[in-house]
Order: sequence, then C-alpha cells, then structure tokens
Amino acid sequence: MPGTPMTLSHTIKRGLFGILVLPLVWSCATLHEAETKQCPTDLHPAQTTQTTVASQDAVPAVPEEISNDDQTPSEAEATLDQEIKGLEALGPWEAGTLPDNLPGGATGYDFPVSMNRQVQFYLDFFAKDHRQLFSRWLVRSGRYLPMIREELSSAGLPQDLCYLPMIESGFNLTAFSTAAAVGPWQFMKGTGNRFGLSINTYEDERRDPEKATRAGIAYLKILHDRFDSWYLAVAAYNAGEGTIDRAVDKCGTNDFWQLAKKECLPLETRRYVPQLIAAILIAKNPEVYGFNDIAYEKPLAYGTCEVPRGTSLKAVAVACDTPFEEVWNLNRHLCKAMTPPGASRYAVKVPVGTEKLMARNLPRVKATTVTEYKTHVVQDGETVGRVCKIYNINKTTLLKANNLRSARLTPSQRLRIPSQSTVFALQDESAAPTRTASLANDSATKQVVHKIKPGETLAAIAKQYHVSMPRLAAWNNLSKRSAIRAGQQLTIHLSDNNAPAAMVVATALPASDRSAKNIVLASTGKKSRPTSAGKTTAARDTYYEVQGGDTLWKIARKFNTTTNEIRRWNKLEDNTIHPGVRLLLKITADADV
Repeated sequence: MPGTPMTLSHTIKRGLFGILVLPLVWSCATLHEAETKQCPTDLHPAQTTQTTVASQDAVPAVPEEISNDDQTPSEAEATLDQEIKGLEALGPWEAGTLPDNLPGGATGYDFPVSMNRQVQFYLDFFAKDHRQLFSRWLVRSGRYLPMIREELSSAGLPQDLCYLPMIESGFNLTAFSTAAAVGPWQFMKGTGNRFGLSINTYEDERRDPEKATRAGIAYLKILHDRFDSWYLAVAAYNAGEGTIDRAVDKCGTNDFWQLAKKECLPLETRRYVPQLIAAILIAKNPEVYGFNDIAYEKPLAYGTCEVPRGTSLKAVAVACDTPFEEVWNLNRHLCKAMTPPGASRYAVKVPVGTEKLMARNLPRVKATTVTEYKTHVVQDGETVGRVCKIYNINKTTLLKANNLRSARLTPSQRLRIPSQSTVFALQDESAAPTRTASLANDSATKQVVHKIKPGETLAAIAKQYHVSMPRLAAWNNLSKRSAIRAGQQLTIHLSDNNAPAAMVVATALPASDRSAKNIVLASTGKKSRPTSAGKTTAARDTYYEVQGGDTLWKIARKFNTTTNEIRRWNKLEDNTIHPGVRLLLKITADADV
C-alpha cells in the first residue's frame, strides 16, 4: 500500500441504501464512446411507499443495511507466518542477477527483472504453495489489465507495473487492510486525498478502478523521479518516501539488494520487490509455471447514466433489469450503494447496452419498505435485553412482535425478529406516477446538515424540521430503529422558501384540535386565515401524508370530503393506502376543517 506496510485483508465495504428517486434530466453514455447518448427528459419519479408487511416469503432484496465492518478473511495474512519463516530460512539476501533462461527473454519485460534466492522463493510460493490463491488473482486480472496498461502507456511508465495491484490486493476493489488501506492500489486515506481521490461517508474513490489506477500511477511517477530506481520507487510505494530516504542515508547506498542484505529496510518492504518480480514473471508466462486454462474475466466495460442524488443502486438495478450484484460491482466506490446526497446529479455505471432502458424505467421504479421476520431460538441464559442487542431492536418491539406480556424467556423458545428492508419493483407503464405520491422535487429543495445534540431523538429532529420520520430516515439511510448519537450529522432537504419540504403536508389532527390555522396551502406554504364563521379561505390543492392507522374513510371525514373524491384526485384503484404516501386533497373555499 502507498506509504505503509502492505497487508491484504479484504472486506466488502457496503452501506445503507437510500430510497430517494427524484426527477431530473438524465444523460447517458457508454464507456469509450465518443458520442454521449441523451436520455429522455422531464421524467417524473415513481411512487415511494412506506408500508409494513409481515411476511415469511418476502420478495428477495439486498439487506437494507450492509455493515461497513463486514470483512472477509485476509488472503495474504493467512499465510504470512509461513512466508516469513520461509524467507528467514533462506539466509542472507542476495544481489539480483539477470538469468540467461529468463522466460520470454530479457526483452520481454520493461520492468527490471532479476533472479536470486528471494525471487525464486516467491516463484515457488505463488506457483506451488499457494497456487489456488494466485490463480484467483490471474482470473481477476483480466478485468483490469487492459485499462491499467493503457493508463501506464499514457503516462510513459513501464507496463509491467500493471501487476503491482496483484501483490497489493489481488485486484480486489474491496480489499481492506488491517492498516486501513483500501482498494486495488491499497491507498491510505491521506495518500488518496493527496492524489485527488474523494473519500467520505458516501464515496470512496480508492475503490474506483480507473481513478485509483490514475492516482497510483501518478504516485509511482513521482517516486521514480525522486529515487531514479524502479526498485526503490516500488519500495517507497509500500513503505513511504521517508523510510527509503532514511535507509539510503543509514547504509550509504541506493542499491535495493544491498539495502535488503544489510537489513536497512523493514522485512515487509524487503519482500515487496521480489514479490512483484515473481508476480510479473508468472503473470506474463502462466503456462511456464503450470497455470493452464485460466478463465480470465472479461475486460471492464460499462455505460454511464446520470441520476438524482440519493438514488439507490437497487433501484438502478431494477431499472436496468440487471442483477443487483452486477450494478454493485460496477459502483463499489459508492460505500452506501447509493449516489451521494451532496450533488444534484451523479453518473452511475451500468452494464453496457442498458443505458436507455435504465433512463426509461427509473421513473417507474417503486420502493416499498417491508418488514420481514427472522426466527431466533432462545439459548440458555439469554434475556430479552441480550436478544435485542443482537438484532439492534428495542424491548417493546420484540415483545409486541411475539405477543409477549412478560420479558421472561425459556430455552428453545422461538422468537420472531422484525427487520426492515426496501424492496424495489417496476410499475406498469399504465400506472403513471404522480407528483402527489412522489418525494420532494430535487430542484425545489436545498440541503442542510443537522448536528445531533445530546438527548435528541430521530422523532424530535423530524418534528423540529416538520418532516416525516420515514423521510428523514430515508435521506440518511436509517431505519426507524437505528441508534443515533450526539455529534452525528444528518442530511435534511428544505424547500427554497426555507420551510421544510414536507411543510406542504396538512397533518391531520384529532377533531377537537382541528382548526383553520393547522391547514397549509400547497401553492404558497403559508397558513390560511380563518373567517369569522370558523371556515377557511380557498386553500386550493393541499397534500396530506398518511399516518399509521389512517383509512381513506377517516381522512375523508377529517377533511369533509368523500372517499370517491380522494380516489379520483389520486387515481387510486381502491381504498388501500399506506403510511408515508402523500394524498392530494382539494380543499375548497368555505370548507369546514
């Protein structure tokens, strides 16, 4: 990794999924095409439904929350002890020499290749001791080598450096080391920022294969210009410039093999160069070392399409009619599998040939929050509190889900554990989405950041900004049960007149509390003035957000209208409604409210 000792530990850095699908003008393009394809404009968003469904057979969906700490076992660290013992058994380090029988001939390499005991150790280590591991690296290399070679050629650097990500990460975009180096080129955060990579809560460009490659190449060029030696340059890529400078000053030589022999460099850095030489030799001559019939992955190729802020990659996958994993693998730099909230539009990568389909379908993608149930078998000594901690739910939720009056549990008792996920589905073309059921128009809102104070709750913050709790949770990829902490920052979208975007919702109140002052005019966002007769002036179109327990009949009664009218205004087929849906209500002049 740049600037620190290299270790390979792979983790899938996934995050939460947003469910905002907002209107905008999309533009699409296929990678390496000169002409940019334009997608349809003036598209409306699909309906987003917040509902609760108790289902054992829910529609398969990617989990709503995928932990950033979901690490996979380190491929390299698992064999590190064996590797170090093997190197120590070799004795003193040798100078490298150019052998006469070099596979491919001496002219087949543009990186200085030499042989000694240490290089031979790694040839055997990769080709014999850990053949299966190196085979996986070769398979993955097919996806990225053409792109990396092209970038190296443009920079005027040796193309054999394309194998450096092989020993850094095994060409794994999600590689995460114990030292917190990330991506195929294993950048530390500071070094990544130094070379222009965006690294934040929503985006980590160390996982973008092209941007990380350009950053890695830029760093290697600087290192070679500084040390005028490719061995020292790649050693500095691993250990940092300062480590190499101190080693050269201490031992009075800039010969890498001499520095290694005198142990002027850390063992991690000493083994880095022979590792790279061995990887180059095998990868360029796989059959010579017994790697036959490698099924290399196809070269990286994709199209792009600009989507609104906060768009979930799950929604993109549905719109593309493509498995989620395929879209996810093209956009691993999006840590939460959603486009960042800071930019009004963001270019997501989609499979080649799906750009127009995605642009046509995305406005019709409907998101539904579904409550599913897992089964937990109570173990000896387990308490309700312990079970709640395991699944990050509160005690009341667990007791209600299982119709329990007492918190006492018995071994082997089976508990239903509720969990929320967002399921995306494509609406029929005939079911044209309406603005009354959509999220706030992106162009009509501005983003603010709220820093949570000690003692604040999600519900209190939602009330403070006059937004619904499901909407606040969706903006920040939280479930209603998510724990928040003091100092945490929440993104909130407000309308241009500085009123929260949800202020165009007329919140229903108990009949005894209803008065004209509680009705909001959708066209102005201002409160209506009561007349002396206790009636409102003309309120025109007003939006009401369905609450838990509401029925169409109750809403019609509260607003002095009929269920037939509400269905007609909102193009509803029946009386079925769900919490979180916005309904258009045409409150006429002099209507009793």
